[in-house]
Amino acid sequence: MDPLLSGSDYNQLRAFLAVGETLSFSRAAERLGVSPSALSQLVRGFEERVGVRLLNRTTRSVALTDAGENLFRRVQPAVSELGDAIGQVRRYRERPSGIVRVHSFRAAAELYIEPMLAAFVRDFPDVVLDITLDDAVVDLVAGGFDAAIRIGEVIDRDMVAVRLGPDLRQIAVASPDYLELHGRPAHPRDLVGHRCIRWRWPGHVMPYAWEFFGNGSWFEVAVEGPLIFNDKDMALRATLRGIGIGFCIEDAVAGHIAAGELVPLLEDWSAAFPGRFLCYPRQRQMAPALRAFIDAVRAVDSRAVDSRVGDDVDAGPRQEDRRRP
Repeated sequence: MDPLLSGSDYNQLRAFLAVGETLSFSRAAERLGVSPSALSQLVRGFEERVGVRLLNRTTRSVALTDAGENLFRRVQPAVSELGDAIGQVRRYRERPSGIVRVHSFRAAAELYIEPMLAAFVRDFPDVVLDITLDDAVVDLVAGGFDAAIRIGEVIDRDMVAVRLGPDLRQIAVASPDYLELHGRPAHPRDLVGHRCIRWRWPGHVMPYAWEFFGNGSWFEVAVEGPLIFNDKDMALRATLRGIGIGFCIEDAVAGHIAAGELVPLLEDWSAAFPGRFLCYPRQRQMAPALRAFIDAVRAVDSRAVDSRVGDDVDAGPRQEDRRRP
């Protein structure tokens, strides 16, 4: 016999094992839900396949031959174990369990993952969330991740993407003390003469070039300054200390602006771009554990009714060469 069983081979093997267990074609046929004649044909085909007689049949009894007895003893435990394994896998469909590996930008995790953790762990005790917080843009499939939360512009086109919240906007900000000493830029190009707090994408050598929108298109300004960080929170703290001008997601600095700690700059050149999305690879059958995670994240989004694109939708058009933090 060939090393691998075809579908028909497996059906014939199951038929042989059922007869071997019951020593009755009628009882075995009832167990398998087929007619005795169909079962007899399956067993006969299996004997022809292996080239050895496996059963001795009379009008009154059925018995295993020596070859049939040997095959039955060796194969029956393996097939039984296979059935148990398949049954175990099917239980994943009935109750969420297993590991869900998630990659998320840090700010997105604070907004959409952290608030749901306590309830999720309580409601799904058999699910383990393995969460990687990283602002790098990684290949989800190659990295072994089940889902990610990131901005729309860095989502691969073959991913399913579910919107979380509205579009985002980046703005330049500075402390009142800094502006008193160095003045206020009137145009994004004026930033070249200012002390700017820069940020580097993980895995990139050069700092991120600040992006603005004017005359119907985006343009970049390669700013300079005394500090370069790979952590946006530290860059924001340096901006609050008056060291230089920062470039931040508007939502992240709204409280500081309201408190008078930061002043927004160049707002006429700051346009919105695709916001945060929960994304995952297309799949015919989604694991219940992953579905539970997706539902929990979406429930956190208080703006879901107004801002959600759809249950399972592709992220909108984007320019692949633009990579906003």
